[in-house]
Amino acid sequence: MEWLTKAFDAVVLDWGSALLQGALVTLQISLGAFSVGLFIGLLVAMIKMTRHGLLLRLANAYTTVCRAVPELLLILLLYYAGGDLINWVLAQLDQGPAPINGFMAAVVVLGIVQGAYAAEIIRGAVQSIPTGHLEAARAFGCPRRMIVQRIVLPEMLPYALGGLSNLWLILIKDSALISVVGYNELLFTTKQAAGSTREYLLFYLAVAAVYLLITLLSNLLFSRFDRRISRWMPAH
Repeated sequence: MEWLTKAFDAVVLDWGSALLQGALVTLQISLGAFSVGLFIGLLVAMIKMTRHGLLLRLANAYTTVCRAVPELLLILLLYYAGGDLINWVLAQLDQGPAPINGFMAAVVVLGIVQGAYAAEIIRGAVQSIPTGHLEAARAFGCPRRMIVQRIVLPEMLPYALGGLSNLWLILIKDSALISVVGYNELLFTTKQAAGSTREYLLFYLAVAAVYLLITLLSNLLFSRFDRRISRWMPAH
């Protein structure tokens, strides 16, 4: 009982607000990176399906590299190489070096990495759409933009949701990798708390519980959304 009281005081009373702030930052980074990854994934998936020579080779190279190289290494390369590239461009323009915004860097870096996986999920979902639907739209003279808005995007969503929900859960965990570049998200805050109090087991168990809670709530939301959009699927 005394141990529980001590643990509650250390985790909730002393570090509760800092851990909550770290959890909010983790969610903000994940939401931003998920949006960036979806945009990149949709763009790359469309390029792969149009089969334009040069763009197709670039898209294949992008997805191959992002899926082959460990994500932690990619994050370090994109974070430091991206900062050096920006400062090099500024130097060419006779401008001084610019500080790298840690939050934006985390969102962009994770978004670029996740975009490769999102591209394959979206491409597979689009290819699952019955070709008769697209042919019927073309036969009625629908322009390409209308076909994408009215047929491709709504019909591919039920097929893509399972993969995208897995991608979101992976992204929640991958956001912890950003702590290696010193950005103050949930895991980084936990390291500070554990190092300050020397209660390593207590704080790492507490942060594991927070990640588990976020995952369970995410599963609940995706399950509800999945049931809602399942009504769009044709009956068999």
